[in-house]
Amino acid sequence: MLSIGTQAPDFSLFCTPDQKVSLQDFKGKNVILAFYPADWSPVCGDQMALYNEMLSIFKKYDAQILGISVDSAWSHTAYSQDRKLHFPLLSDFEPKGAVAKKYDVYDAKEGQCERGLYVIDGEGIVRWHYLSPIGINPGADGIIEALETITQK
Repeated sequence: MLSIGTQAPDFSLFCTPDQKVSLQDFKGKNVILAFYPADWSPVCGDQMALYNEMLSIFKKYDAQILGISVDSAWSHTAYSQDRKLHFPLLSDFEPKGAVAKKYDVYDAKEGQCERGLYVIDGEGIVRWHYLSPIGINPGADGIIEALETITQK
């Protein structure tokens, strides 16, 4: 994973089949990047549902969460609608895993993102990261602790 204190690499990924989002769009806000293996998988579903429920808490810390996987924007659109998610899921589809590779959370053997979390401050600096085992939902405690640390400065 990227070292704490380093500049987070910028990216521009599709959040819908015709709309892109970049990290720079959130300059001045805290950003949570939640890399995950795949839409429609049980652990990923639980993880994204938890973050959806936590949106009001993230907002208190002026934080935007972005989910990232190698699934297509079409898959993300269907998945978001089915799960009633209210935050962007970004498609790291083509070139496959390019952003996950920049963040050192791409599993080349499986061809998918690892379950990695990053908290990036409003200046684009990595302030916290965590790599969870693929089959375990990492929850949100570490994210909240990192956001508390950032906002106390």
